[in-house]
Amino acid sequence: MKILVTGYTGQLGYDVVHEGRRLGLEMVGVGSKDLNITDEVAVNRYVTTVHPDSIIHCAAYTAVDKAEDEKETCWNVNVNGTKHLANAAKEIGAKFMLISTDYVFDGNGEFPLVEMDCPHPLGYYGLTKYEAEQIVQKLLENWFIVRISWIFGVNGKNFVRTMLHLSETRSELNIVGDQVGSPTSTKDLSQLLISMIQTNKYGIYHATNEGFCSWREFAEEIFRLADKKVKVNSITSEQYAARAIRPKNSLMSKQKLVDNGFKPLPHWKDSLKRYLESLTLEVK
Repeated sequence: MKILVTGYTGQLGYDVVHEGRRLGLEMVGVGSKDLNITDEVAVNRYVTTVHPDSIIHCAAYTAVDKAEDEKETCWNVNVNGTKHLANAAKEIGAKFMLISTDYVFDGNGEFPLVEMDCPHPLGYYGLTKYEAEQIVQKLLENWFIVRISWIFGVNGKNFVRTMLHLSETRSELNIVGDQVGSPTSTKDLSQLLISMIQTNKYGIYHATNEGFCSWREFAEEIFRLADKKVKVNSITSEQYAARAIRPKNSLMSKQKLVDNGFKPLPHWKDSLKRYLESLTLEVK
């Protein structure tokens, strides 16, 4: 199987390509410098030339706060880029997987969200990802939409690396405590995505590591495992005052994965421990 992966220079795309290669699959990773997905002609030419059996679309405009001001850029990448790739996939008969986000939901309520819950994005980034989901469902028959959250991986910036960096100069931090979700290892997630794309079990899925926590609890576990003496104070979303509103409840049920025979991802604390160990080896 030949699999084209967009967003190869990002956290998830990088791990998806390397996981596929580890399993002996023919992986083609492409980044923004290699292909401008907002250029319909370029996308058609590239996809037709590569002619993959499947496309895993990880590339996205993910600057959540900047998206509120850079709306045209965000729309072009997340909506038009997805449309161009989906049309190209349809033309050659390739399976298509869109990586989406918990930000398509408004985060109201206390219970884990299921795949068929009605999206209601609070910010522009979430809106564009929901629009991309609708485009994929409208244009294609053989599609997967996988909603993920709070990812961390070896290739790029993330919350874990930011906390470790801040711990070098700070002994006390204020971290949001009223947003709850599931930290997710891109290494674990990439294994699931590669497994999924080789099946015909199409549809919308929620895919995160097991377990839930707040950003404050996530930070505390990072510092505990890394043996960093940092006091973490809990603040509200309103006190943090970000440009874009985030959903407070990003709990997502993964029961559909189990029902379709996919193995649940490990608990986020286990994955975080392995990730920190890999960073230690990276430094050495």
